[in-house]
Parts: sequence; C-alpha cells; structure tokens
Amino acid sequence: MLTLVGILVVVVGFALRLNALLVVTVAGLATGLASGLGPVEVVSAFGKAFIESRYVAIVWMVLPVIGLLERAGLKERARALIAGIPAATTGRVLMIYFTIRQVTAALGLTSLGGHAQMVRPLVAPMAEGAAENQFGEIPERTRNRIRAHSAAVDNVGAFFGEDIFIAVGSILLIKGFLEQNGIHVEPTRLALWAVPTAISAWLIHNTRLVLLDRSLKRELATRATAATNGSPTTDPADGPTTEDAA
Repeated sequence: MLTLVGILVVVVGFALRLNALLVVTVAGLATGLASGLGPVEVVSAFGKAFIESRYVAIVWMVLPVIGLLERAGLKERARALIAGIPAATTGRVLMIYFTIRQVTAALGLTSLGGHAQMVRPLVAPMAEGAAENQFGEIPERTRNRIRAHSAAVDNVGAFFGEDIFIAVGSILLIKGFLEQNGIHVEPTRLALWAVPTAISAWLIHNTRLVLLDRSLKRELATRATAATNGSPTTDPADGPTTEDAA
C-alpha cells in the first residue's frame, strides 16, 4: 500500500499548482523509497529509464523551430489563408483537421499532429481567422473558447484514431492487461473493435463542431447587431466593448 504514496504526492502537488516536473520527480522518489529501494537505486532507475527512452527528448528540438516560424509570422499567414476562403467557418476548419488527425493516427502517424507543433501555430489561428472573417473582431472569451475546441479535436482525433493501429502503445497495454487476467486476444482483434468506437467519436465530435458554428453565429451576430445599434455589449472577460453614444 505504501508504494501508492506517489499517487498521493502527484494529487497534492497538482492541487497546490506546484511545478509539474518537480511533483513527478518527488513522486517517483517517494514511490521508490516506499518500495524498499535505496536512494542510489532510485536514482539509478531514473537514469536507466532516461537512457532507454532518450529518443523522446528529440521532440524538444522541434520547439525552437516552431518558435522561429511563429516569430516570422506563421500565425498571421494561417489567418490570411483562411480569410481568402469565404466558405470557411470555425467548425468546418476544425472538422477538416479532426478528420485528418483521426485518419493519420489510425495509420500510426500520431506525430503528424499535436498541440505544440500543429494546434497552437496553425489550427487555432486558422479557426480564429475563420470566425474573424465571418464576424469581424471577436472577444477574448470567444477566442479562448475556439482555442479550447482546437485542442479538443487534436486530443479526440488522436485518442480514438490510434487504437485502430495495432502497433501503438495503447493496444499493447490492453493486450498485456488482458493476458495478465488470463484472456488472450490478438492485437488485430482489438484494433478491429476500435473501429466502431472511432466512427462514433467522429460523428459525435463533428456534431459538437456543427453546434459550435451555430453557437458562434448566434453569439457574435447578436454582438455585432448590438454594436451597430449603439447598445452597450459587455463581455465577462473583456469588460465593456461598446460605449453608449449618449
């Protein structure tokens, strides 16, 4: 039971909003010590895990490149591209990316998307640009809502798409868990049964995006009408946005 102390450390640390890396490190040390390992053995286990998984650190090399592209105007170019497509809406832009993300994840290409390398520099600005193209300037609260939906399509697409690919970690984890409990299932069978779930996720989330378009149209069109009539429009995040002419 003491070996679960690491979970308690993680919960308390995150609840107190402490540094995530520090919390996870302390949780790992606490778990190792509670399991009867000495300090040197715990540190050795950390080192071994890092060496065996050092390829994971390669992703950090991409971040400076993304930063340079953003500084050179990547977001602005993404917005300008969408502004030239009159039929583009926030929901349609996210539907296209969601479909691409889920299909590529199903083929095992999970690294083609992601929040840092795709959503933040490209997908979110394009979704925001579509809304601005339709309704003009949008309030900060709505902008953050669009960004949240942009992140969600990446999460949902990758999560439900990758299980269709048999050589992904989640399939191997499920297979290992079932075998520990005496249930033998081939990875191909697990992947096959992931297809109906992925299709359901695609339908449900695309419905959410259709409703997002309708919600934005209702919200921002009303805001634009109020601004045209000179009525004060107040956004909880932005404060008053239209001064009464009187």
